[in-house]
Amino acid sequence: MNDQTFLASRRNLLRTGAILSLGLLASCGTPKITPSGDGSDQTDATLGYVNNLRKQKGLEPLVRDPAAAQAALSQAGRMAKAGKMSHLIGMGDSFLDRMKGSGVSLPAAENIASGQDSAEKAYTAWYNSPKHLENMLGPNYRGLGVAVMRNPASGNRPYWAMVLSTS
Repeated sequence: MNDQTFLASRRNLLRTGAILSLGLLASCGTPKITPSGDGSDQTDATLGYVNNLRKQKGLEPLVRDPAAAQAALSQAGRMAKAGKMSHLIGMGDSFLDRMKGSGVSLPAAENIASGQDSAEKAYTAWYNSPKHLENMLGPNYRGLGVAVMRNPASGNRPYWAMVLSTS
């Protein structure tokens, strides 16, 4: 094999390796986590607690927002499937993209919780957390959606999500 042939073979090998590497990287993108498990819309069970709090602070009551309820159910399901409480699950996950994809009016906020066995206990956990309390008292929010999801694969632990919207 002469030098020219060797160099051409080496270039082809490097080029092929680079293409394969890029293909592998592309396939390692953010996995799409779809909700799975046993879940339910808990908006009605939570709305009274949030509106009593808002009334005490002189704020307008919230109303059920179907898009926010769907976004909450989706987020609770994503957490239950992943077996972890997190706003962002997987590389490239985006709160804004999730809200836009669910049709939630922006700006929006999301409260999450894990382990509570009732809407009242989830609300109490959010109430006792300064940042979550701030979200519930957001003066520009008009809509609410709350959901819980359990997944046998993650020990049936309840994962909660609350989405507050401006619609």
